[in-house]
Amino acid sequence: MVCKLHKSLYGLKQASRQWHSKFSESLISIGFQHSKSDYSLFTRNTKEGFIALLVYVDDIIIGSSNIKAINQVKAYLHSQFRIKDLGTLKFFLGIEIARSTAGVHLCQRKYSLEILDSAGLLGCKPANTPIELNHKLSHSPSDLLKDPTSYRMLIGRLIYLTITRPDISYAVSILSQFMDRLSEIHMQAAHRVLRYVKGSIGQGILLPSQSDLHIKAYSDSDWAACPETRKSVTGFCVFLGNSLVSWKSKKQATISRSSAEAEYRALAQTSCELIWVISLLKDFGITHTKPAILYCDNQSALHITKNLVFHERTKHIELDCHFVREKVLAKVIHPVHISSKFQLADIFTKALGSAPFKFLLSKMGILNIYAHLEGESQS
Repeated sequence: MVCKLHKSLYGLKQASRQWHSKFSESLISIGFQHSKSDYSLFTRNTKEGFIALLVYVDDIIIGSSNIKAINQVKAYLHSQFRIKDLGTLKFFLGIEIARSTAGVHLCQRKYSLEILDSAGLLGCKPANTPIELNHKLSHSPSDLLKDPTSYRMLIGRLIYLTITRPDISYAVSILSQFMDRLSEIHMQAAHRVLRYVKGSIGQGILLPSQSDLHIKAYSDSDWAACPETRKSVTGFCVFLGNSLVSWKSKKQATISRSSAEAEYRALAQTSCELIWVISLLKDFGITHTKPAILYCDNQSALHITKNLVFHERTKHIELDCHFVREKVLAKVIHPVHISSKFQLADIFTKALGSAPFKFLLSKMGILNIYAHLEGESQS
């Protein structure tokens, strides 16, 4: 005997897909377009104004310059589904949103406190940086933890915390490589990240209210950084004007024979991200006419992007990396040399001392608004 379902029940594997399909059809029927850059984004541009709708399962954000258009969409959604209007956006999936004349500040203060509480480190001594300078973390054959569950849960929570905390991205990327075989050293390193979070509990990203819409990115790599595989680390950050919108710290898939090659692979990954951001802006009705500026501190890598000569040093590099040249020739990307001192992506490729770490954070627009409020109240 088989029961045929006319509707997908909550809890089934097919339920989430059926819900998204139903929700998408409802929005498309009233003029919304499904973004091809981000499948959770829906946009509509009419005489009433532009409206964007972002979906995460059953949590929805609606944004528009016309409050009447927002109310119409909410009324329609309420007629199709049972929804709960939470008012002006202040809290979404653990992310706290604070508005002021300076701009919009995103942080995860409440979520950070929950992580510290579950780890029993609410009263710990704060650290200045998330990871030790010149660390040599690797798989240890001895002193293995018998129960790695707590470590894996902690790293999973820290990964989610990187949504608004780019400053811990490199440390979390390193620590996530030891999920299979970890020792007490790795747990101590993870606790150091929590100690750093304790000292900057309200730190997050400030999206300035006054800024242009020119895209720029910083790309960097640390050659042969992994002591076990000798693979390099790629780090990049993308800005829309003065607003940090995207970043990554990741170990490269292949071994590079030189620092220039490692930098060139980092440029290729950053270029992919730039093209995606440009296509996402089109969904918001913004045409990016100027070439996106791509900052790099390696002259050799920049020469490879512009020099079309096929020679010994580059013939073994995969063809997918060479599309950077195509984008440079098409004037989609404009590579520019920058001094290593002002290379903001440095924070995503290696452990830094306290002074350069804080300097780069200030340049990236990462700040703790709670610390500023405390300073004002004391003064």
